[in-house]
Amino acid sequence: MKNFLIISAFLLITTACGTKSPTEDVKAVANANQTIVSLNEAQFKSAGIVLGKLEIKSIASILKASGTIDVPPQNMISVSMPLGGYLKSTKLLPGMKVRKGETIALMEDQQYIQLQQEYLTTKSKLVFSKSELERQRELNQSKASSDKIYQQAQMDYSTLSIALSSLAQKLRLININPNNVSENKISRTVPLYSPIAGIVSKVNVNIGRFVNPSDILFEIIDPSDIHLNLKIFEKDLGKLSKGQKLMAYTNNQPDKKYLGEISLITGDLSAERTAEVHCHFENFDKSLVPGMYMNAEIEIKSHETQAIPEDAIVSFEGKDYVFVKNAGMEFEMKAVETGVKENNYIEVINSAEFTNKEIVTKGAYTLLMSLKNKSEE
Repeated sequence: MKNFLIISAFLLITTACGTKSPTEDVKAVANANQTIVSLNEAQFKSAGIVLGKLEIKSIASILKASGTIDVPPQNMISVSMPLGGYLKSTKLLPGMKVRKGETIALMEDQQYIQLQQEYLTTKSKLVFSKSELERQRELNQSKASSDKIYQQAQMDYSTLSIALSSLAQKLRLININPNNVSENKISRTVPLYSPIAGIVSKVNVNIGRFVNPSDILFEIIDPSDIHLNLKIFEKDLGKLSKGQKLMAYTNNQPDKKYLGEISLITGDLSAERTAEVHCHFENFDKSLVPGMYMNAEIEIKSHETQAIPEDAIVSFEGKDYVFVKNAGMEFEMKAVETGVKENNYIEVINSAEFTNKEIVTKGAYTLLMSLKNKSEE
């Protein structure tokens, strides 16, 4: 459509000039490489061509990279049941927010009852053992009993103390306070508490299912330290520093930008000669989940360079060109090597070839269409 409009514009220019003289028609004088276009004064004005020269501009280059959303180990918690058991109840769903210490599930199993029973039994035996130790101490002091019997009483008391302490820790491991356990208060269910405040990312069980100690029931993420882990090639590491700004986006929503900055640059290189660069987001978005692939554009420090307006660049067969004014109204198409872009200006790498040359900054596509249409005749 664009090409049609441009060609139509040339037809209008030709029509406006009438049939006064063939020299008033737009002419494309083709040399061996079809790179030169010649216009007369009227056609130059009608085409709206504007000339300019290379300018020194301060342009910030952009480094493109990719990586994944990640969280540090301390911010991703896997919740399991140390002794296993059956899931009696839970209301958790992925995406739900939980508070630290909040009850997130109830577990049920006969081994919890057995453990409390063993604790109470051992506690009772320890009371008796303590009394027996005191009695044997008195008998041993009066030489009414042997040292061996007294030492046996000491060993029995010590063994029961160790057993009681061990059972108390097992109870605490399944969130039962041993001080609250009594012969009239034995529970067959135990609660599971959220170890952190965060967002539920995974629910791996259903009610009534038996889980082993190694099974992960839930995964909870603390989003306060969610970050983007980028892979940066060794050659680009010197361009980066802590605090540099970046914009990240996903493949599915490239127009939705997430602002962030570099927080850490690791010093280790992988086998692919890349290093990890950790970046924090300015604002957390719940749609960002660990493992999500993202692209990033990192702003590199500005540098002064020779540049021209982007409108001066025309693309043809995969290459970039500009039109340079020769003598009179003759314009020659020359290849140009371009660099970074910013504020509608683009860096010219091979700027030495265009020093003090007048370049078409507006109307370059009009000249390209005229040149190529003539070459096809």
